[in-house]
Amino acid sequence: MSDYRISHIAALEAEAIFIFREVAATCQRPVLLFSGGKDSIVMLHLAQKAFAPAPIPFPVMHVDTGQNFAEVIDYRDRRVAEAGVQLIVASVQDAIDRGMVTEPPDGTRNRIQTPVLLEAAEKYQFDALFGGARRDEEKARAKERVFSFRDDFGQWDPKNQRPELWNLYNGRVHPGEQIRVFPLSNWTELDVWRYIGSEDIPLPEVYFSAEREVVDRGGMLYAVNEFIKPREGEETFFEKVRYRTVGDANLTAGVRSDATTIDEIIAEVEVTRITERGATRGDDKTSEAAMEDRKREGYF
Repeated sequence: MSDYRISHIAALEAEAIFIFREVAATCQRPVLLFSGGKDSIVMLHLAQKAFAPAPIPFPVMHVDTGQNFAEVIDYRDRRVAEAGVQLIVASVQDAIDRGMVTEPPDGTRNRIQTPVLLEAAEKYQFDALFGGARRDEEKARAKERVFSFRDDFGQWDPKNQRPELWNLYNGRVHPGEQIRVFPLSNWTELDVWRYIGSEDIPLPEVYFSAEREVVDRGGMLYAVNEFIKPREGEETFFEKVRYRTVGDANLTAGVRSDATTIDEIIAEVEVTRITERGATRGDDKTSEAAMEDRKREGYF
């Protein structure tokens, strides 16, 4: 007898594809946020499958802080060209030059991405923005809906979210308002890696283990690069590390690892007990509510 049951990963894929199509059918000007990180890479792959053989019917946008890993930016440009989609780059450096935002004294730019994102959304009149956030990443994201309503200031109110019954989503917004859409909400980090493996999706090299020059700051291993230089009293050393998540190069730490293949990464993730953001993202260490505070202001 035939077995018509589908796998867990196939069910997640079907759900994500349904969400992409639902947004395309109900919203006027969607855009996919694409940074070249693994979650947005999976999102772009799913968008292609959702509308094949037709092209993706919306552009992709990267809010570029100017502090990215060079390998990730190279991958972003190459992957967008392969997909044949329009790439919009909202530059934080340009916003600094225009006086729209001020760079913090510590040189980090993660927080000042928000006004740049909101300005681009208003400029291009986007009413739906696809993001790759997952509920397993962080507690603020765990309580956010798949269709996350944002008011005309781009702000999120966690106490005023729209109900989502079964697979019924409300994408209606007034002019100036937005919906942030998260097709990967129900995925885990392990699901993402298993899907990447099953679909044979190429990734930037930073996701794989290599011997890198690092500096230890508070137990987190930051690779020495143009944005991370050893401070007085710090010593650098070489360690085999890879990146579980990719953000700004001066805020994202690596983890000790020997994994050089997808299967080896899956084996590592299967036994880990700390989330990727908790293990590697310095921008989430500023306070217990760092992510929720940023999301209330309009962050991804």
